[in-house]
Amino acid sequence: MALAFNPEIWAAELKVALETVQVFASPLVVNRNFEGEISGPGDTVHITSIADPTIRDYTAHTDITVDDVDDAEETLTVDQAKYFAFEVDDLEKRFALAGGIAISESARRAAYKLRSVVDTRVATQAAADADIQVPEQTLASASDAYDLLVDLSVALDENDVPEAGRFAVVSPAIHGLLLRDDRFVGAGTQSAVLANGLVGQAAGFTVVKSNNLANGPGAGAGKSVIAGNNNAITYAEALTEIEAARMEKRFADLAKGLLVYGSQVIRPEQLAAADVIVG
Repeated sequence: MALAFNPEIWAAELKVALETVQVFASPLVVNRNFEGEISGPGDTVHITSIADPTIRDYTAHTDITVDDVDDAEETLTVDQAKYFAFEVDDLEKRFALAGGIAISESARRAAYKLRSVVDTRVATQAAADADIQVPEQTLASASDAYDLLVDLSVALDENDVPEAGRFAVVSPAIHGLLLRDDRFVGAGTQSAVLANGLVGQAAGFTVVKSNNLANGPGAGAGKSVIAGNNNAITYAEALTEIEAARMEKRFADLAKGLLVYGSQVIRPEQLAAADVIVG
């Protein structure tokens, strides 16, 4: 029995599944402006940023100073490559799941596994590279959780971080506290998790939740809360290979895929990381 799916169609299905479940690699948290420039492992993307112009006093009848346009360059390296491979036995197709259902379910599971690996890396990178580091603290109430978001918002304001595109990624435990605060729920915030972990709006943030937040650096085994602007991190990925084949020594179909990706904190001054214990 030959494989009952088209690799191109299956790749598109997997891509949709990935985009639905990603949190840290979603446009809510990162920008993916350079994704079209990669094709495989080892690719590099040169990211050019323009320095701010100098503001000077003007004096009548005096020549003005003209600045050069200074730029800075960072490199996004596609240095991560992850693969999956699974088989669907002919008996499983016959007695358990129809071939198409088995493939779709396996695609969904592969997407969740890849998401977790990718999000964990980006989350760890964001927590380590954020310029604004909030010391370890304990949240004992719903009010504490909401006040933390307010404090993070103020910290970003004081760092002149643009308000449009702000996000906050919280743990499920912190989300649970927020659901007990009328300022969060009473504002019409969704109580259900939508695509990409989106759970609502609060304190000027699009709030998303994730199980892949990095552990805080403090001694209390807290979790990081990451807040910032989605211009701060750039991310790029490509599903470079999706293959389907008949297994030579088994009555089974084989499907495998390769995902390459890279991420870079390009504006650390637009990120804040708080070390938080819920208890």
